Amino acid sequence: MNKALLLNVKNLSISFGNTKNSVEAVHSISFHINRNEILGVVGESGSGKSVTAMTILGLLSKKESLVSGELLFEGQDLLKQTNEHIRKVRGSKIAMIFQEPMTALNPSMTCGEQVSEIIRLHLKQPKSKIKKEVISLFKKVKLPRPDEIYNSYPHQISGGQMQRVMIAMAIACKPKLLIADEPTTALDVTVQKEIIALLKEIQKETKMSLLFISHDLGLVSQIADRTLVMYQGNIVEEGTVHEIFKAPKKTYTKALMSSRPGLKGRLKVLPTISSLAKKEFNPIEITPQERAFKHKNIYTKTPILEILNIKKEYYSDAGFLNKKKIVKAVDDISFKVFEGETLGLVGESGCGKSTLGRVILQLDKSTSGSIKYKDKELTTLSSNELRKLRKDIQLIFQDPYSSLNPRMLIGETIMEPMQVHQIGKNDRERKNKVISILKSVELDASFFNRYPHELSGGQRQRVGIARTIAMEPKLIVCDESVSALDISVQAQVLNLLNELKEDYGFTYIFISHDLAVVKFMADQLLVMKDGKIEEIGDADEIYANPNKEYTQKLIESIPKGI
Repeated sequence: MNKALLLNVKNLSISFGNTKNSVEAVHSISFHINRNEILGVVGESGSGKSVTAMTILGLLSKKESLVSGELLFEGQDLLKQTNEHIRKVRGSKIAMIFQEPMTALNPSMTCGEQVSEIIRLHLKQPKSKIKKEVISLFKKVKLPRPDEIYNSYPHQISGGQMQRVMIAMAIACKPKLLIADEPTTALDVTVQKEIIALLKEIQKETKMSLLFISHDLGLVSQIADRTLVMYQGNIVEEGTVHEIFKAPKKTYTKALMSSRPGLKGRLKVLPTISSLAKKEFNPIEITPQERAFKHKNIYTKTPILEILNIKKEYYSDAGFLNKKKIVKAVDDISFKVFEGETLGLVGESGCGKSTLGRVILQLDKSTSGSIKYKDKELTTLSSNELRKLRKDIQLIFQDPYSSLNPRMLIGETIMEPMQVHQIGKNDRERKNKVISILKSVELDASFFNRYPHELSGGQRQRVGIARTIAMEPKLIVCDESVSALDISVQAQVLNLLNELKEDYGFTYIFISHDLAVVKFMADQLLVMKDGKIEEIGDADEIYANPNKEYTQKLIESIPKGI
């Protein structure tokens, strides 16, 4: 037996549903992980990455899934073990960091209690020792104020801190294999960089093996020794990081790597997997002269939106005995948005980006300052006047699933606001317009009679865009509207947004923590930090020559591959 081998997966197939109507999600895949090795697994949603990880951990329901093949962990086939044996292995020998720490952590237990529970279950240590061990783990994962966080609940700490608690919980029993399933997807580029560095440091120190799952190839290239590329339940390519990233052999791998917006140059259209697979993609760069001509046309017009000295303050720690503390979410911000422009708004979580977007939309009222849309002062409008103006200023939400009513057909969802704002003479005319709009976002007429759960993430985001453009708006706020999407789907949606902007003459405020995406979309860039504007100016100029240290730090944190 190979002593270096830790996990050997042989001909693993995973199906869901009953035997008559089963759907095979993973098709007879084989791979291995050596001791003290980091294996990266990349691919789009639905490629079988997470399902494979859940099977290794024994987390799939035996009633609803059918698994065949071999999962040899330290020579023992995990598929042949009892539930009790798997429970002992899970947490102590094989641990997992989940994608979304807020849903993976128990909201009713303190962070310290949750990590203590793992140690108590697997290591049977006395209470006095356990707390010291947890504090030590919190220090190891570089959590600030470990004693304070021990007694804090998940909602009281940031996303990055929650992910560190999850890592502390995962390494508590010194596992031999750690599975990290999209552990940085919901995090800012700077926090993401810190988490990747932390995982590498812990892996090096403990000599554990790491199975790192992500749809971001740039990220995988920074952490992995070897990489598997998965597509539709199959492994399409396998090799060292250098082999995969420097000389990919398969069309799918090449397409996946090309779909991410680059930081050099500015393409008119991003390549997509389908366009590259059909060899239909012709990269066309926007020249500085074309960009200058476009900006001359935009910036000689009157601004469509003027923000002047806007402040938004909240009270925290308010209570009977607690002293009120003012939190300045948006702190004296001023800027202009011009018709036909895309203003990119970037910064870390908690910098005030989304709050500013909500204040512009008047979903939150500002504490002070002025917001003028086409010379109309929005802050003084009555509810009725604002309602009439809603069709002009629209929002594309971050999470398309939670923003769609699961009980309403897609067609009804798009038609409802049209009925409220009396767009179209009657429902027949509205229905025809909805079908036309669905086609413009690359969804056919059959989607009119479907429900949200029948659609993929990318399709749901297209429905969200369709609902927005049905209102015939002038200004659209895109709040992290592509952050939940795979890189290839993200490329399609970004191309679509630019296409619709040209066709309908939209103006965008594009909010994102992904600087590469904003670089592709934005004319002007506004960098926020702690509620204030850190830097503002032409997007290309800021990326090429950032003036502020904070902006430099954000740009340096973008995964660039090898």
